[in-house]
This record gives sequence, structure tokens and C-alpha cells, in this order.
Amino acid sequence: MCLKALLSLLPYATYVFAWGANGHHAVGYVAMEFLAPKALNFVQTSLGSTYNESLGPAASWADEIRSDPTYSWFLLIFLTDDPPTSCSVSETRDCGNGVCILTAIANYTTRVVDTSLSASQRQEALKFLDHFIGDIGQPLHVEAFAFGGNDINVRCSNTATNLHSLWDSSMINKLLSTNYGNSVTTWASTLATRIKSGAYAGLAANWISCSSTTAPARRSIEDDMTGLLRPRAITPLECPLVWAAESNSLDCSFVFSFSSGTDLCTSSYYTNAVPIIETQIAKQGYRLAAWLNVLFDGATNLP
Repeated sequence: MCLKALLSLLPYATYVFAWGANGHHAVGYVAMEFLAPKALNFVQTSLGSTYNESLGPAASWADEIRSDPTYSWFLLIFLTDDPPTSCSVSETRDCGNGVCILTAIANYTTRVVDTSLSASQRQEALKFLDHFIGDIGQPLHVEAFAFGGNDINVRCSNTATNLHSLWDSSMINKLLSTNYGNSVTTWASTLATRIKSGAYAGLAANWISCSSTTAPARRSIEDDMTGLLRPRAITPLECPLVWAAESNSLDCSFVFSFSSGTDLCTSSYYTNAVPIIETQIAKQGYRLAAWLNVLFDGATNLP
């Protein structure tokens, strides 16, 4: 069943932003550096000149069409944890109605390789995977406390914003301006180089240790009993659940660890946040490439 059809039953759904355009573009550009031959061919052919045959420009499409009622989905994973005291992700608890980023990834993973669909439908699936696999690496996209940080007012370089937007865009934009000449492609190329031969080289294999595009999310006995009572049209997959829990843990270990009234872009908070942001962007770009490689080439084809 198409998730679009399923979610059309939810007229009051809303979309919660994750990485801003620059963050999403960086994820896509990083992925382009690691695509295997068949995956690369599909990406280039599917996206075409409209997106410069690249996952980079296509990665923000899902945000660009968010005002279209057809796509007004509720894709934040609502968690009942309590950061920074406790953080956790439970597939049944946090995606209990079957409508979240986990089911979105599962749905479009199936659709992107479904040759019975039209080229435009498969392109749409590719663009959603490009976006959602990036999304799940943003710690506040897998956190419901204070509406994913949207209700927490903070300051960045003496400008008022909220915690969610700070992580979406403000710190990334400062990073690009300060370190990368305001060039997303330069940033993404630097992150890809770190994966190939730099600081991330020893970490990257672990990032894709979960790479099955078909394994369903593991459930406890209690989850299974709940599932019998609330069957769902789309079963979440294990790897996105693992990634969500990993991102969510950052909410407890760092994201909420700031003092009220502190300018978060001119303090140690920014300095300590930058390595986390860069790692998460690199990680999700690498995972996106591995995901598409498994789908189209049969293996991650990555070290």
C-alpha cells in the first residue's frame, strides 16, 4: 500500500522540519561519492538534468513540497522519553499508529525498486529516501520533547531562534560560512574524504553494519501482542530503527546540555556541536549510499 494513500486518512497531519536545505544537500552529495555502478546509473537517470543527476540538489525536494496537502504527513517519531535524563526509541510505542519516518523509509524502499511503477513514481520514492535517511540523523527529528525542541527558545550569534532550528540550519550555516566558504559541495567533499582516508575511515564500516533493506524491526513479546491488536499496513525496518535510536541518544548526551541564556553559537556549545553535526551528516550520506547500493547492486560495495 502506498504510504501516500495511507496517510491521506490523516487530515490533521503536520510535518516537522529536520536538517535545513544545506544539511540535506550535504547528505546527498556525500552519498554520491559512494554509489555503486547500478545505483549510480539509476540515480543519474531518474533524477536527470532537473537535479543535475545528483542526490545533492534532490535532497531538499521533500521540504519544498511540504505545503502541498497531498504530502502533509506526520513524520516525527513521537517519543515518551525524558531527555536529558533518559532517551530511548521503541518501534511500537513511538510509531504506534504506523505513521512515522520509519514506515516512510520502509514504504519508499519498496517503491524505488518497483519496476511496475512509473519513472516519476520511482523518482519520487528516491527523493523521499534521499530526504528521510538524512532526516533520521538529526537528533531533534527523533525527539518529541518540547515538540522536537521547537518550543525551546535559544539564541545563535545574538539572533533569536529555537533549538530545533538551531540544529537544522543556524549552526550549519555558521559552519559553512566560517570553514567552507559557504559551499555545501566543498563541505560534502571534505566529509567524503574523511570517510575515505581521514578521521572517519575507521568508523565508517560500523556505520553500515546494519544494511539490510528488508529485515523488519525487531519487537519484544509485548510489542508483538500490541501489533496483533493494531496491525499496520507497512512494517518498519530494523536499520532505520537502529539509526533513530542512535540519533536519539545524542539528545541525552549533548543536545539539551546547555545553560539558559547562553548564546549557543558563540560558546563551547557550538564548538562541541560541530563534530556531532558533521559526523551525523557524513554518516547518513554514507548510509544512504549503502542503502541504494544494496537495493540496486545487491551489496553495500563499501569497506
